[in-house]
Amino acid sequence: MNPINPKKLLNSKWTAVKPENKEKHFTVSAVKFDEEGMVTSCTIEAVMTKREAPIQWQQLKDISQWRQGWC
Repeated sequence: MNPINPKKLLNSKWTAVKPENKEKHFTVSAVKFDEEGMVTSCTIEAVMTKREAPIQWQQLKDISQWRQGWC
């Protein structure tokens, strides 16, 4: 399990374990919080294609899908 602090998500770097469409490296491009400081939405952006996609930030904890940093 990848340890993640939600307050440090923005601009963090991630590597997909199983890349699709040659998209392997990603950055977290947007994070929104509610009044209580809980993450309400998170968006990742592929480095090569600049494609953005929403993601549940808890999915980034799954080491079978994501590696922290660019490997």
